[in-house]
Formats: sequence, C-alpha cells, structure tokens
Amino acid sequence: MFFKDFKTFETTVADRPLKIEVGKMAQLAAGSCLVRYGETEILCTATMSPKPREGVDFFPLSVDFEEKLYSVGKIPGSFQRREGKASEKAVLASRVIDRPIRPLFPKDMRNDVGVVATVMSVDPDCSPEITAMIGVSVALSISDIPWDGPVAGVSVGLVDGELVINPTAEQREKSDLQLTVASTSDLVAMIEAGANEVPNDKMFEAIMFGHEQNQKIVEFIKTIQAEVGKEKIDFPSNDPDPEMYEAIKEFAIDDVRAALDTDDKRIRDERLKPIYDAVHEKFDEVYPDDVAKIEDCLYKLQKYIVRRWLLDDGKRVDGRGINEIRPLNAEVDLLSRVHGSGMFTRGQTQVLTVTTLGAMSDVQMLDGIDNEDSKRYIHHYNFPSYSVGETKPSRGPGRREIGHGALAERALLPVIPSVEDFPYCIRLVSEVLSSNGSTSQGSVCASTLSLMAAGVPIKAPVAGISCGLITEGDRFMTMVDIQGLEDFFGDMDFKVAGTHKGITAIQMDIKIHGLTPEIIKEALEKTYNARIYILDEIMKPVIAEPRKELSKYAPKMLTTKISPDKIGDVIGKQGKVIQKICAECNCKIDVEEDGSIFISSLDIEDAKRALTMVETIANDPEPGSFYNGIVTRLMDFGAFVEIAPGKEGLVHISRLDVKRVNKVEDVVAVGDKIIVKVLEIDDQGRLNLSRRDALIELEGMKPENDISDTPRRAPRRDDRRGSRNFNKNNR
Repeated sequence: MFFKDFKTFETTVADRPLKIEVGKMAQLAAGSCLVRYGETEILCTATMSPKPREGVDFFPLSVDFEEKLYSVGKIPGSFQRREGKASEKAVLASRVIDRPIRPLFPKDMRNDVGVVATVMSVDPDCSPEITAMIGVSVALSISDIPWDGPVAGVSVGLVDGELVINPTAEQREKSDLQLTVASTSDLVAMIEAGANEVPNDKMFEAIMFGHEQNQKIVEFIKTIQAEVGKEKIDFPSNDPDPEMYEAIKEFAIDDVRAALDTDDKRIRDERLKPIYDAVHEKFDEVYPDDVAKIEDCLYKLQKYIVRRWLLDDGKRVDGRGINEIRPLNAEVDLLSRVHGSGMFTRGQTQVLTVTTLGAMSDVQMLDGIDNEDSKRYIHHYNFPSYSVGETKPSRGPGRREIGHGALAERALLPVIPSVEDFPYCIRLVSEVLSSNGSTSQGSVCASTLSLMAAGVPIKAPVAGISCGLITEGDRFMTMVDIQGLEDFFGDMDFKVAGTHKGITAIQMDIKIHGLTPEIIKEALEKTYNARIYILDEIMKPVIAEPRKELSKYAPKMLTTKISPDKIGDVIGKQGKVIQKICAECNCKIDVEEDGSIFISSLDIEDAKRALTMVETIANDPEPGSFYNGIVTRLMDFGAFVEIAPGKEGLVHISRLDVKRVNKVEDVVAVGDKIIVKVLEIDDQGRLNLSRRDALIELEGMKPENDISDTPRRAPRRDDRRGSRNFNKNNR
C-alpha cells in the first residue's frame, strides 16, 4: 500500500458515522487527520514553530476555519471567483474551536502554534463546526505539540421539548436552542448558546446532556492517540525565575496592593507607572539578561494580589460586594437624526447603540457554506482604541469585534419581530465608548434600549451580564459583573443574556481546563438575578416598552402580497413600470419571488399611493371603485386615462363631465389628473371609466341635465386599437 501509515478509526455520534483517517493527507504537519461525519469532510492540521517567538508575553496560537465553497458546490461570487478573507461565520467558528483548546496549552510556551480546519465537503445534517472541533482535537492529540487534551464537542438542540444531540438541518429549523458544548474527560471546557428564552434549569440540563455525550468522543480520541500519537516534545519555558519573582514581590507588593485598591482604572494605571519605574531602576542591573521578564513578574504579582483578595478576604478591587453590580445608567434619544439610540453605562464600561431601519433590499447577502443566503437583522460592534485609553489606528473589525457583535446579535435575535410583523431590515451598531469589563453584555443592554426607542416591536427586553471565577484546588468562588482586572487575573468570563422568561445567549471564556457542574449552576443563577435587576430597576424606568411610532426620519413601510404570475406586470418591461411608480411616489419597492411587495418611503402618503398603484396593476379593478388617474391621450370620442402605470381605460365623452361636452379638449388635456369611477371591464379586459359618476358620487355635483341616454357614436374599430393592444399585452 502506498500510504503505509494510513489508519481509519470509526465510531457513531448521534446515530451518524464518525470516521477519522490519519496517515494519508498532510503528512508533513505535526498532526493531521481527515474527519468524515456523515458526508461532512474536513482536513484538520496542527503545526508548531521550532523556536519561541521573541518579544511576546502571550502564547501565539492561531486557529483558522477555512470555508471552501466547492464543499457545497458553489463558485465564489467575488470578481476573482475565489475565496477571499474569512467570512464572519468562519471567524466565529474559529473562535468556538479556539476557546476550548487554548487553556490546554502550557501557559509558559511561546512557540507559534497554527491550527487549520479546511472544510472540503458539507452535509447539512452534520455541522462542519462540530466536525472541525473534533478533528482539531485529534490532530493536536496525535501531534508532538505539548497539549493537555483531548477535548470533544457536540451541539444540543431543543426540539418539541426534547433535547437532541447534533440536530439535523430540519431539526435546527424547529429548535428553540442552539447550544455548543465542549468538554475534557471530566470538565466542561466551553459553552456557546443561542436560545429562544430557555429557562436556567433547562439550559443546565442541556449543558450536562452535551457534556455526557462528549465523554464518549473523548475516549474515542484517546484510543486514536494511544495507537498513532507522537511523544510530546519539550519546549523552553518563558516563566521568570522563581528567585527573581520573589525578590520583586518582596520589594513592590505593598505599593502594588495600594495602587490596585481603587474603582477607577485611570487612577490605578497612574499609580502603577511609578512602581514599574522603581522596579526597573532597582532590578534591571540585577537581572540584565532578563529585563523583559520584569514586566512578567509585575503582572504575576498583580494577579497574585487580586486572587488572594477574592479567595481569602472576599474583597474586590473596587470595594464592591461579591454579588454587587457597579453603578448603572441607561439613556435613550442621545442622537437627533438617527432612527433610535440608547446608551448603557456600567461603571467605566459604556456602550452606545444606534438603530437604523431600512428597506428589505438592504438585507445583507451571504456567500457561505450553509443554507443562509441573506440576513435581515445585522449587529455590528466597534471597539476603538480610545475606549481603553490607547492610541492606535483603526484597521477595521478584528476577530474580537466580529465575535462580540455576533454574541449581541444572537442575544437579541429571539425577540426581533418577524418580517410579517415588522417588514424592515434592521441594523444595530454598538459603539464602545469606554471599556472596563464585559462590553459585549453592555452592548446587549444598550441595543435593547435603542430598539425600543426606535419603535421596533421587540417581543421582550433583553439584558446581559457576566460572571467571573477564581479557583484554587477544590476551592472556587464566583462574582457577578467582573471588571477588567478580574477578567485578566480570573479564570472565567461567563456571559449570559436573556429576558425575564429565559436565556437567549451564552458565551463562556475560561483560562482553566474546565468547569464543574456546581460552578455552571451557580453562574447561571447569579447572572439571572443580575439581569432581572438590570431589566426592572435600570432599563424599565427609562423606557418600558417599544414606542408606538417610528422616528420621523425612519422610512415608512407598507406591504402587500400579489399573485406571483402578476410580478411581471408590476415590474414591467425592462423595469419601466416599477421605476415609474418609484419616481412618481418617491419611494422604494422590493419584490420577492413569492409575490411579497415591500414599499418604503419617508412619507406615508407616498407609500400609500404606491401601494394603490401596485394593487391596481396586480388586481383587476372592481366595477364601482374610484381612482385618481392621469389623462394620457385625447380622442374625438373621449379620453384615455391611466389609473396606474401600465393600466389604462377610456372615459367616453358622454362621461367626462356633469354637463354636456361638445369637445374633449374643452374639459381635459393630456397630463391632467382626474378622478374616475370604474364602470365595467369588458370581455376583452378593457376598462370603461367615468369622470361624471365620480364627480356626482364623491363631490356631490349635480348634472345640468340628464345626459345618460345621449346618443353616442360607437368608436370605430381602429379608434381603440391602441387601447386594445395595450390591455392585451398587459393582461
């Protein structure tokens, strides 16, 4: 056999085959495998640089989830017809894989590690994100890269009240829960969830249900590792020398402790600057070869102080109680011309969210590997450098911004009204004005305020809060509303958003191997109590429910639905009919394939006129109905009047006025706007109209004499040829 090291390992997950192939593809990588789950197939590789990266104080791990459109039989829609930068969904998938694997690497390692999951085939019933997570775990486990895995992941759905592992595409459409759980052999390593207001107890049950299934997959990966895994290599540690750390600790601990003891991040930073200068002045000459490690020692010292305060004294840096939230403030209507705005402030974390409403043609078009081709509700999150008091140029949204925007979007999606109830494209932009802990959950609160101020009829207000964690052996403690230092030096950032009724989103970041069920249950309870307080005591007094009226600057939207076979009539040849309606009514019209029509205009009266025109074209006018029309042609026997673009009828001379008319030109001219009544639609589909009847019935005018029986010359055959041909072409 050509591939002498080729091996295949098989199991089942959720009654679908899971196959791992090693030894055939990408053999120069430190670890590689092809994962086949159903007909989803992903190549996963892991590599590590031979030497540490110089001058970094973090572990340089990169995780790339690469979507290949050939995996779903698509050719990219870009000009070059090839994949470009990672889509937002690919970035989010990379982050979901990153979070459970990163804490399992040695914290003192500085070698670059790269993980790549290349999506080569997609079965809609078998999630490529879950498949990639398992494949990455296998690749790292069998490689020589130091890593304390494996981990495994599954998705959990809630379909008709029943929990389902790795739901199919059909089940996902009906599911009230989209939960991803990753686990080690004994702990929960990562939680990511979007939910339709799922209660705490059901969410906890779902997490543990997924965790239980993960144990089987972890054991499966261990059998692969035992058979084909390489021995882990040694690496140069970046930890400072213990003697050096103890010397700096003894010299600076009292000053650092005093500097940290404040609720103001700016004051804390100012206090620390002279301490850093003093430590460098004393120890740069003592440790000339390890000057860079002095900063590491000072970071480690701050971490030691904060953790000891929390674990031993129950004391927080800013003096709050363990379950106390920082001072809160909520405001709306901060910006004059936008459609809606809301600002939420928690301590020194401040987020302003702006709502913009648009026509349905403004929806975001997607070019990805799943079945979603457009997005009506869009949430963007911006994190400028000034929000943390730094100066650096803006390079566009990074992975963090994309991830936090998606989290806020997921948290609010369950309460966004349907397109039938609110036919608008909705864009939210969360601007982080100041950051000192959990801006993503601040953006959830600010976005709820902004949506209600804009008049978007959301189903319920949503609030978000984070919970932190400190562990030491078997000891642990959780604290609500963590600020920056507690996030940096703590072990967890457990973010939960939801309504009174239940959870809408979860994202869990941890720095340890995983969480026990007790920690998860306590975090869910604390975040529930905190978000109810925010909803009732802070947000509700400012704006209790969505406004009934939209901003005067927001477009006004009307909708109707026509028969799909009438779409061509509404659009017209080369779009002339719909363009004429838009020009005359100063509006925008979007037409869907199913016959749904969306009309938007800043003036509701313009939108109503356009709606009347569309319905007139799409539906045959009923005899007895009235229309405002425009005179298009004059004949000896009467005038042709257009009651809607492409819809024209004849007003006979005897029906032009309440008095006798000798010449058509004496009463109307081309371009005149007149009101007419539909008398009949003949067997050839031609409209017979009357201005006389409209004047009598609508304006109360009285005829000078009875002319209803006035002899009329029937139009010659060629007189109405133009009208007959027009109607024939537009029926």
